[in-house]
Amino acid sequence: MVKQFYGIFKDNSITMAELKTKQTSADVIEFINAFADTEQKRQDSFELLKLMQDFTGYEPKMWGPTMIGFGSYHYKSERSRQEGDWMLVGFSPRKAAISLYVYTGAPEHEHFLEGLGKFTMGKACIYIKKLSDIDQKVLKKLMKATIDFYQEKYG
Repeated sequence: MVKQFYGIFKDNSITMAELKTKQTSADVIEFINAFADTEQKRQDSFELLKLMQDFTGYEPKMWGPTMIGFGSYHYKSERSRQEGDWMLVGFSPRKAAISLYVYTGAPEHEHFLEGLGKFTMGKACIYIKKLSDIDQKVLKKLMKATIDFYQEKYG
């Protein structure tokens, strides 16, 4: 989900470079119109844009060149010195499927997936072919649990 690059110096010390994926000022509407490769994906993207903005109360922002995010939090890794900012929830209308960044992966949130509908899982996201394949009420419950989790964990 978050890509981090490290520099190793001659004395074998390690330094963290800047995060590759971060919030940008690119236009979200222009991105959807240019990047969504089918009319269905474009319509679903605009519907997700409205749904996530209305639900979260946050304006959509581009994260990197291909992800649309809502809200943000600052994290610090418990296992390394890695830290940075990341979206609370978001999506991307990728070629193979729409990627939903709405799930923490926490075991206590797995029960939300049962009623979500037709999807596949990646390491850090949920893939759907079209928005009508999933239950939007369940999606909202999943987003609420995710937002609450990140806000409680990272403030």
